[in-house]
Amino acid sequence: MNQPSAAPVAQVLVVDDEPDLRTLYELTLLREGYRVDSAATLADAWQQLQERRFDAVITDMRLPDGLGLELLQRMLAQQRSERCIVMTAYGSAENAVEALKAGAFDYLTKPVDLKQFRSVVASAIHDRQAPARAALRGPAPRSERAAAATAASSAQSALERLVGTSAAMQQVKERIAKVARGMAPVLVRGESGTGKELAARALHACSHRSDGPFVAVNCSAIPESLLEAEFFGARKGSYTGAAADREGYFQAARGGTLFLDEIGDLPLAMQSKLLRAIQERHVRALGSTQEDAVDVRIVSATHRDLASDVAAGRFRQDLYYRLNVIEIVLPALRERREDLPALCDALLARIAQESGMPVPHLSDAVLEQLAAHPLAGNVRELENLLHRAVALSDGETLQIDAIVCAPAAAPSPAPAETPTTVNAAATPEPSAAGQPPMPDDLQGWLDQQEREILVRALQETGFNRTAAAQRLGLSLRQIRYRIARLAIAAPGDEPNESAA
Repeated sequence: MNQPSAAPVAQVLVVDDEPDLRTLYELTLLREGYRVDSAATLADAWQQLQERRFDAVITDMRLPDGLGLELLQRMLAQQRSERCIVMTAYGSAENAVEALKAGAFDYLTKPVDLKQFRSVVASAIHDRQAPARAALRGPAPRSERAAAATAASSAQSALERLVGTSAAMQQVKERIAKVARGMAPVLVRGESGTGKELAARALHACSHRSDGPFVAVNCSAIPESLLEAEFFGARKGSYTGAAADREGYFQAARGGTLFLDEIGDLPLAMQSKLLRAIQERHVRALGSTQEDAVDVRIVSATHRDLASDVAAGRFRQDLYYRLNVIEIVLPALRERREDLPALCDALLARIAQESGMPVPHLSDAVLEQLAAHPLAGNVRELENLLHRAVALSDGETLQIDAIVCAPAAAPSPAPAETPTTVNAAATPEPSAAGQPPMPDDLQGWLDQQEREILVRALQETGFNRTAAAQRLGLSLRQIRYRIARLAIAAPGDEPNESAA
C-alpha cells in the first residue's frame, strides 16, 4: 500500500525595505527549512504573489510605496490562502489591531524577537497547510463525517443557549458565528449576569477548535501568589506545597480555547507575563528551564471599562490591544425586554429538570411583574427570582406573591472615613432589646433555617419524604424541590417514599 506524500516544503515571502533586516529574516527562515523569497517594495511583493503561491507572507507595515495593510487587503480581495503576518514598529499597536481586524494571521512588533518570529511563522504555516494535509489523507471516513455533523449540531446548540430573538441578540449571534472562523483574540464585554461565558462557549463551539478543550478561568478568584503557577504550570518542589508536576491553563487548553473571565482584575505584574505568553506562544512552568509551545485561542471577558483602566494606569495598553482585536458586546436585559418570555421559559425548564419536577406555568400577571422589575443583575438575577418563585409557589402555576421584585434602593454614598467612624456591618445592633441582630445575608439565613427544619422533619420520619411533607404541610413535589435545592442528602440508601 502506497504511503501518502508528505506535505511540500513551506514557501515564505518576506517584504521589508531594510536590507539588513530582510537578510536576517531570510537566514532565520532558511535555517528552519523553508524556501524563502523576498521583496523590498509593495509593487515587487505583489508581482511575486501574482507569479506563484506561498504559505506565508511576512510584511513590514511601512514600505516605500505604500502600507503592508494594502498588500493584505489585495490578498483578501483575491481570496488568496497565504497567511499574512504584519510587522509594525513598537508603540503602533493601533495599526497592528487594524491589520488583525482586516484578516492578518498575526503581527510582530519591531524590533522583532527571533524566537517569537520563528514561532509565529511556524503557526501560520501549520494553519495554512492543514487543508493540504487533510487532502493527502483522502476522503474522511464515516466516523469523521459523523463527528463533523455532531460538531455542527453542537455549534447550533451553543448559539441557541444564548436565548433571545431580539435584534440585539441576533447581532451578537451573527458576530459570534462570523468571528469564530478566525484566530484573532476576542474580548466579550457586558454587565454582570449577561452571559459572557455562554457567548465564549458558543464562539468555541462554532470554531474549528470545537473538538479541543475549552478552559474557563476566573481571573478574579486566583490568589496573586498562585497566578503564575495556575496559568503556566509548575514543577515539583517549585514552591511550598508543589508535591508533583502540574500543567497550567495554557497547557490544558492546547488546541482549544482559553477563556479569561474578569481579565480586568489581573494585577499589572501578571498582565506583563500574560502578554509575553500570548505573543510568543510559549510558556515556562514555574521551576522549569524549558519552554512549552502552546496553541490556544484567547477569549477574554470583563464587565469593566478597560479603556478607562488603561488611561488610569490599571491595565497595560499593549495587553489591551492584544486582547481587544475583536469585541463582542452583550446587551443588558433591560435593553432587550422582548426576550423576557423566552428567557423565562428556558430558565424554568432548566430549574424543573434540575429538581425533577414538572415545568411550572408562568402566568401573564407574573410576567408583567417581572417586566416591570429593573433586573439590574440581568439574566442571573432573573434566574434567582424564578428559583425563589418555584420554591415558594404551592401549585404548578407561579404566584405573584411568590416573587419578591421590590426595586433595589440606590446605594447611598459611603461616609468619609474618620478615626471615629464605626463599621456598622462589623457591629450589628439588635433591632430591639433582647432580639438577635439582623443577619447580613437574609437569603442565606432563610435558607439555613429552612434546611434545619427540613432535616429535622426528615430525621423524625426516617427520611420518608411523603411523611415529612405531610408533617410540614407541603406537597411531595414541593419537598422534593427543596431537598434538591438545599442539597440535603439522606444517609445510606435512597429513602422509601411508598409508605405514608
